Formats: sequence, C-alpha cells, structure tokens
Amino acid sequence: MNPFGSNVSPRRLCAGFLLAAWTLASAGCGPAPEAVPDAVPTLRLTTARLRGFDPAHAADEASLIAVGRLYEGLLQYAYWDRPYRVEPLLAAAMPEVSPDGLVWRIRLRPGIRFSDDPCFAAAGGRGRELVAQDFVYSILRIADVKVGSGGYWVYRGKIEGLDEFREASRSPEPTDYDRPVAGLRALGPHELEIRLTQPYPQLPWVLAMPYAFAVPREAVEFYGAGFVNHPVGTGPYVLASARQNYRYEYRANPQWRATGRTDAMPADAPTPDAGKPLPLTPRIVDSVVGDPSTAWLMFMAGGLDMVAVGREDWDSIITPAKELRPELAARGIALSKSPQLNVTYLAFNMDDPVVGPNKKLRQALSCAFDAAAWMEFQNGRIVAPRGPVPPGVAGAREAELPYGYDLERARRLLAEAGYPGGQDPATGRRLKLTLELGQADNPEARQGAEVVASFFERIGVVLEPSYNNWPAFLKKIEQRQAQTFTVTWVGDYPDAQNFLQLFASENASPGPNRCNYRSAEFDRLYRELIALPESPEREALCRAAADVVLEDCPWILMAHPMAFSVRHDRLRNYRRHDFPWGMEKYWRIEP
Repeated sequence: MNPFGSNVSPRRLCAGFLLAAWTLASAGCGPAPEAVPDAVPTLRLTTARLRGFDPAHAADEASLIAVGRLYEGLLQYAYWDRPYRVEPLLAAAMPEVSPDGLVWRIRLRPGIRFSDDPCFAAAGGRGRELVAQDFVYSILRIADVKVGSGGYWVYRGKIEGLDEFREASRSPEPTDYDRPVAGLRALGPHELEIRLTQPYPQLPWVLAMPYAFAVPREAVEFYGAGFVNHPVGTGPYVLASARQNYRYEYRANPQWRATGRTDAMPADAPTPDAGKPLPLTPRIVDSVVGDPSTAWLMFMAGGLDMVAVGREDWDSIITPAKELRPELAARGIALSKSPQLNVTYLAFNMDDPVVGPNKKLRQALSCAFDAAAWMEFQNGRIVAPRGPVPPGVAGAREAELPYGYDLERARRLLAEAGYPGGQDPATGRRLKLTLELGQADNPEARQGAEVVASFFERIGVVLEPSYNNWPAFLKKIEQRQAQTFTVTWVGDYPDAQNFLQLFASENASPGPNRCNYRSAEFDRLYRELIALPESPEREALCRAAADVVLEDCPWILMAHPMAFSVRHDRLRNYRRHDFPWGMEKYWRIEP
C-alpha cells in the first residue's frame, strides 16, 4: 500500500504513505496462520479491517476486493487483456447503443441466481433468479441519499430522472423505490434500458464497477441496517465467516454449479487451466495484518501466498536492480512488479479555515515537499508525478510541476501567505498543522509521516500527525473534519476523467473530491471533457484542467506507486490487475 493512508476510491482510496498494492491493505493485529486440511486448497492473503460488504459503500480497496468476490455486475474486465477492455459478465452481450449514444439496451444472461439466503422466504431460502429490475433497484440505491453511498458521482447528471429521484429521497419518508425513473427501465425479466442525458463514453467502465453490482431488494429489506454484513450476491464466492479486524473466510459459491453456470477460464488463455470451470480455488482466507514485516514472516512460513514488498524488508527481498534476490527465487518465490494507475497525495481540506482560503500557504508547502528524498525513502518504488493523471493514460501532463521542490521559493511564498519564517501571527508561535493518518498501527505510515514533517520543518511549519484506524479516518474525511490527510486514489477505470473528477465541485465529500476543492474554471473544463470521446481535443482539455488544479494546490502530489509483490509458486494464473475485484476466480492454488 502506501505509507500514509490506506485503501479508498470508488473508487478507491488507499493508505496514503504506504505504497498502493492491494495485496497488503492492512490495519490492526496479525493473526497466526491457521491450519487447513490439504483437501481444501486455500488461497491466503492479507486485507484491511472491512467496513462491510455492501457494494454501495465499497469505497476502499479492501472492500472492493471483498465485494468483488460476492457480487457481480453486467460487465467485467477481461482478465488477461492489456490494454484493458471490458466484456460481458451478467450481461449476455455487450450493450446495444443508439447512434446518438443516449440509449443503452443490455440483455441479461438467463438462469443466474443469487446465493441461497433466509431473505428469500417465499422460496424457502433458495436464491432466486437475477432479473433486470435488480439492476434498476441497485442503481437507485446508489442514488438514494439515505443510503449514503459515496458512489453517486458515477451517475450524477448522466441518467434521465435519476437526479430527481435522488432529490425526492431526501424526504424523511421512506424512499419510494417503485417511483418510475425515465432513464432506468426493465423492459422484461432479462432486458435493461438506460437512457442518458448526454453521451457518457465512460459508461462501460462504470458498469464494471461495484457501484453497478446487483443486490437483491429482499436482502436489503430483510436485514435492514445489518445488510452491510450479510452479503447476498451472485458472485463466485460466499462469505463463510467474518471476524472483524482479524480474519475473513470465503468459500466457492455452490449456486454456480447447482444451477449449471458455465463460467470458465477463457479457452485461449495462456495457462494450462484454459477452459476449466471457475472459480478455480475453492477457499480464500484473508488475515488482517498491521505490520508489513509480520506479513513477510507469515509469508515465509507459508501462512500467506502473496504479500506486498514493504520498505522495511525491501533490501532482504529486492536487489539494487529491483529484481528478486536469487536465494528467494530458488525457493520457488516469484516477483511481480508494474506501474499502477494510482496517485498518492497529501490533501488540504479546502473547508478548513487555515489551509482552505490561503493559496500561498498551500503553494509554499508544495514547494517544501522534497520529491527526491521521498523517492529515496520509498526505495524507488514510485514514479514522480507531473499531474494527477498517471503517466500512460491519455491526457496526462508531461511538463514539470509548477510548484515543485524549491526551499527558497517555499520560504518566500510562506511569508506572502502571512507566516514569515513559519510564525503564526495569531498566536506568535510556529504554525501547526494536523495530518490525519489512516493506519495507526503501521510503522511505515508513522515513518512516512515523520519524513514529511521533516520537509515542513525546513520552512518552520510544524506538521503534527493524528493516528486513526481506517474506518475512523474515513469518517473524518467524509465529515470534512480533517485539516490535511494523505491517501492513495486507486483508479476506477483507465481514463483521465476518473482522476480529474477528484476535483469536480459536485463530487465534494462524502464523494471522491475529498479535499472539497471548488473552481469554476476547472468545472467548466471538466464538463467539456467528460462528454467527449478519446481525441486530441479531449487530451488538451484534460491537461488544461490539471493545470488549473496545480496552480491552486489543493494537493501535494507525492507519487504514482509501483506495485511490488511476491508470491509462492503454488499460486498459479496470477497477473497483477489495476481493477482486481472478482479476479481471484481465475487463480488456482495448489495444496
């Protein structure tokens, strides 16, 4: 992960100072490995403390991974393909789109069933068939203000009548899910129609996100507030047990075989498992491990099948050439490394009375951030940012940052901000800022906080860390109580819009614009680019929008993390994926 923050988005945030690598989204104490009979091949991974299993609240990386095992959407990413593309999952085929791009019709696969659960009382607890109305209902839940989902940004202003439904849901009366919405209709049991207000080129990516996964209305109404911990989906796995902040176990969904579901590894996949029925691994156990070094020891003892490489253990695992040490390779351990579509940043809460209205102060602190020293601290596991959009994505900036490391300029800007030498004129003392961190028990997060505090110390500003567990950290951000904080945004889909939407006024907290940035000029450019298909014109708008943000400095851009993980060779068919939810069904673990 990354040493300051943790995992969240949705997409997704990750712990800010920890390098974002979903295989180590951790918080809390690490359990000892548990013995499992050899007859049940078990994939063992690490996770963070989960907020629950409701797709409407899957806003962090750990929750996305969990939800992707239990629930499914109309589309999914093709596991092996690069560049990324989406393919049908619960849809029978790709959507049929009208010439003007406004009407989308999607046929569903017949015979798909929800997992057995007591909520289906009329059928004696046997899971019923998935129908088009389930997708209507599930999208309406994302729009319902009472549900409090952070995912409405993917639909806001896009679907006819959905914004009106959202406004009606603000009523103190129970939300009327039978209220017609012109842009969402079930044309029959297996056909869904979506009518858009404007072209939305990103919709196929959105339909593969957890915010578009199908949940049954019966389960939501049966469990009420407890639904978050009672998942009922169509996914490849079901939740077998959950010990919060300790351990989660998943088992292959028996409905897949009981109903004759034919999902299989693609016949042309580059693996001996091509054509075999999914999921290939019958059991997954996730352990909550707070310390990367503890995770590494568990891995070496055989208690984990894959872990991210942390900075504390870096030199014992990775050579100066960033390759796996030969003695580890000789033990059947493999290294995976690749860039990620992520961005780590230190955010200023624009609603805070100190940092929010003072652009010069934010610019000064940006100029105090020592990118070279941060690169060294991270063992070179990062790519230095040139904008919020990661390199390799169409529309990414290539120019140097306008407020890069420059101590003299930082001191000058700080004086212009009203804090000469870092002195706060209101108190006569040094300016003190609070940095909220989301992984209280992670030593790498603490070390990262100390490094950044040392950068600010050079210009006389005190940065005081505040340590939280992950749910408490998210709550502070969503309620706009954090003065500064650090997280990693893990891209929801491979499009510049997914990163630029983090600055759209309409997406302020609890939406993905966690820093609550507002700019009329940015919003104007953003509205133009989101309706355009990929083109040189769109790329120019993306860069112009990023330039507006970089002048205002609502973030200090810290890194585009690289993913480094190691795995035992008994884990087969693994290929790192930037959008990994639901992908474990392709993995096979040998006893």
